[in-house]
Amino acid sequence: MVIKVFVATSSGSIAIRKKQQEVVGFLEANKIDFKELDIAGDEDNRKWMRENVPGEKKPQNGIPLPPQIFNEEQYCGDFDSFFSAKEENIIYSFLGLAPPPGSKVTKSSEEESSLPNGDVGGEVQSSAEGTEKTEESGENEAQKEDNEDAGNLTESQEKNTEEVTEEGAEGDAEEEEAEKGEE
Repeated sequence: MVIKVFVATSSGSIAIRKKQQEVVGFLEANKIDFKELDIAGDEDNRKWMRENVPGEKKPQNGIPLPPQIFNEEQYCGDFDSFFSAKEENIIYSFLGLAPPPGSKVTKSSEEESSLPNGDVGGEVQSSAEGTEKTEESGENEAQKEDNEDAGNLTESQEKNTEEVTEEGAEGDAEEEEAEKGEE
């Protein structure tokens, strides 16, 4: 099975070029075999890509933009689908490939069935753990910000107290002078 990535080598859009580079770079870094097919220089590639992107995946104007990803003749998705699969750590299933031996995704069915605490193992668990860690770190950051804000309030309260004290002292001094003048 060969992964086909349809790209436009002479695209004028920086956004499209960046998306193409991200897909190609990821596949290269993970040593996933793929073929890069240019739709800008080869009319047959462009025609084949446009005809084989499913209707529900085509944009409103009907012309799918690169990068578009296929596994042989099977449509995998566009950049947004690729990015989501990468973030969810399900890129091999997205591409219709078996995960490489020794990867975290490959576990025996005994290990995946269930854990003693009743949780289900495998990809789903690692995604859930990642979400929990993200949420925890978000809480920690929020707590830090609250503490910083509390620190800032304390400083500003101290400044206000000093100002009030100084004003109060000046007011007291004026009152004392007024009292002395009356005597």
